[in-house]
Amino acid sequence: MTDKYLLLDKKVGETPLSCAEDWRAEHPELNGVSMAYAGRLDPMASGKLLILLGDECKKQTDYHGLDKAYKFSVLLGIESDSLDVLGRLKTCPTSDKDAAKELNGILNSLTGKIELPYPRFSAKTVQGKPLHTWTMENRLDEIEIPTKESEIYTLEFDRKETLTKEDLVKSALEKVNSIPPVTELRKALGNDFRRVDVRKDWNNILKDNSLPENFDIVHLNCIASSGTYMRTLAGIIAKKLGTCGLAWSIHRDTIGIYDSQNSKWIKEY
Repeated sequence: MTDKYLLLDKKVGETPLSCAEDWRAEHPELNGVSMAYAGRLDPMASGKLLILLGDECKKQTDYHGLDKAYKFSVLLGIESDSLDVLGRLKTCPTSDKDAAKELNGILNSLTGKIELPYPRFSAKTVQGKPLHTWTMENRLDEIEIPTKESEIYTLEFDRKETLTKEDLVKSALEKVNSIPPVTELRKALGNDFRRVDVRKDWNNILKDNSLPENFDIVHLNCIASSGTYMRTLAGIIAKKLGTCGLAWSIHRDTIGIYDSQNSKWIKEY
């Protein structure tokens, strides 16, 4: 084995483990070869997944500080406890603000060094226990959710999209259903990602005649330091627009080392 790493293209609905193991199954030369992640992706996210191989796994910490580039989008008017479509939902009034007009100022205000809370559904440990476990045990009131300083190098508005409520729910359920059934409880975050309840929440939105018939989604591009959660950023952007929101889509484009002074990538994997 001469390769130090693999760069895989993870699809929505795959976990990092299933993505890596599917690759291994198609490449028998990797049988018995150690594999380790150099940066995970949530099940609802897609894009580049860096997998270390063999002895390179022992150098995993050398890869922890890599910068990332994302294309992500924010659904306005609906929020979830997981900050993406795979969570328990709440709706909120939409704002009169024109998102396309307001966004440039908001995005500029978020560029630079910023302190961001970890998502409650994340693997960040507090007192030796992952935050998602504290969440599922309904014990978040016993701890303080930690924050992390991130650096947002670039954060730019791409376009705004409007979906009918019917198309929105149809697309959301396709995302939710893209994960194969999970029967091993310790890997499922609340029994198969709580999808029985999540599906009900999306269907209730479809049936709720008090909700608007159309929902806006803003599409954004971001380059940020290691460990910056686009889910968290999505909720903050929506709040600054005078409403609530969730990460509708997240796609990781680039992994490497970014030179913010010269606005270029020094190294890309």
